[in-house]
Amino acid sequence: MNRPVRKAVFPVAGLGTRFLPATKAMPKEMLTVVDRPLIQYVVDEAREAGIEHFVFVTGRNKSVIEDHFDIQVELELTLEQRGKTAEFEALRRDLPSPGQHSFTRQQAPLGLGHAVWCARELIGDEPFALLLPDVLIQAPRGCLAQMMDAYATAGGNIIAVEEIPADKTSSYGVVDVGEGDGQTFEINGMVEKPAPGTAPSNLIITGRYILQPEIFTLLAEQRTGAGGEIQITDAMIELLKNQRFTGVRFEGRTFDCGSKPGFLIANVAYALERTDIAPDFLDELKRIITSNGGRP
Repeated sequence: MNRPVRKAVFPVAGLGTRFLPATKAMPKEMLTVVDRPLIQYVVDEAREAGIEHFVFVTGRNKSVIEDHFDIQVELELTLEQRGKTAEFEALRRDLPSPGQHSFTRQQAPLGLGHAVWCARELIGDEPFALLLPDVLIQAPRGCLAQMMDAYATAGGNIIAVEEIPADKTSSYGVVDVGEGDGQTFEINGMVEKPAPGTAPSNLIITGRYILQPEIFTLLAEQRTGAGGEIQITDAMIELLKNQRFTGVRFEGRTFDCGSKPGFLIANVAYALERTDIAPDFLDELKRIITSNGGRP
């Protein structure tokens, strides 16, 4: 029987330099898509998938993330006094239960693999989910929940993948596709940022993982890879020699909110999903496009 996945790691220590000056005093994970911070969307996805404990790997100047997942006594009191019951209840729904979230520091920016390794004592000897907060996935059912379905059957390690044009693969981690039914398949290999024309497929790794705890032993070796950083993909390539990896082609649309175009497009897509916003927003969006002659 597969051991349950109860914990999730959220690496939130990055500096967010691509969004300066907005991120000079505010973590990029707290940038809002419509009216919710990026990190809240990703935590919601994990909660929907049955995650019970949320582990945030933070850095300096990230205390506002801890504050976001805490009770704001003065704010809640004001909302109650003003009869804003819906807003008060919405804030309470977003809060993890006491003892359900933990914070640890990544003291130096040594890469995603190093950030994951920093969570080792909080995860312990059990499988865990890893969710990158600057990747939003808009789907009727969360991406991680879809991955949990695959984990229940296949066990081992699960990676979310998506198809991109073949000429774009040199910017991503790419998987080598083995046997499967198209939606889920065994992963035969992985390569990080392959040279143009050498990628084993056009399926890239998409910021959602279920990993076995043996990954920590490999990350502890502190080997550097692309960009001189400790890469999670390099450790997964080593782990693949001894453990099964399954790829999941999830249903949903991905937004790279680590880039300005991706972040802006996510705001448009999520706004158009909101019945309280979409009609007026769409009308104004059409006016802007029309006034610009339909051109960028």
